[in-house]
Amino acid sequence: AEKHGHAISGDYAGGMFGWFFVDGPVKNFQDATKADAEKFGKWHRMMLERGVYLAPSMYEAGFMSASHTDEDITRTIEIADEVLSQL
Repeated sequence: AEKHGHAISGDYAGGMFGWFFVDGPVKNFQDATKADAEKFGKWHRMMLERGVYLAPSMYEAGFMSASHTDEDITRTIEIADEVLSQL
């Protein structure tokens, strides 16, 4: 995201992950409300259009599992990079 000029802050716990389009860190709800919700919505729609199904709200967690292959992860990162370059 940063290489495309987008401020981003994210974190993970085990297989859960999430991020916000904001200079971080995001440590609480008040910090999270400063994030760019409109950009998140555009990003989410563009990912969905390319077949990547993620949590539709920046306040929800995404989840990884053992069923996600290295190929799935690599392809998702490639698509995210493409989308971020177009936001």
